[in-house]
Amino acid sequence: MEFQSCVKIINEWDIVAARQLGRNVAKELGFGTVDQARITTAISELARNIYLYAGQGNVYIDKVYDAGKSGLKIVATDEGPGIQDIRKVMEDGYTTSGGLGAGLPGVKRLMDDFDIDSTPGKGTEILATKWIR
Repeated sequence: MEFQSCVKIINEWDIVAARQLGRNVAKELGFGTVDQARITTAISELARNIYLYAGQGNVYIDKVYDAGKSGLKIVATDEGPGIQDIRKVMEDGYTTSGGLGAGLPGVKRLMDDFDIDSTPGKGTEILATKWIR
């Protein structure tokens, strides 16, 4: 996969950098302010999860074009402990950090396409795409 932009997530400032990059790319693509906010919230949640649970990883952000549609694709990857029970983490209200974040169900609701692949002991990859309406 060839990506336009990548933010390595190592500390909390990297979460802010990933959000800012996402907002800039969304603005360039012509997303409205509401969708820009949705995208930055999703990026924030994904980057925060990498920081909290895997220690480090990457957030890739790219423009995508498909069948005349334009959108923004986010891929969040890490080589952390992985997710033991994907069904459980996709339940609303489930938290292991005690936080009030949107969590992965929130990311799924904020974006149009969402896919998660995780192998315990190997890491997690999450793909999320938002299309311009």
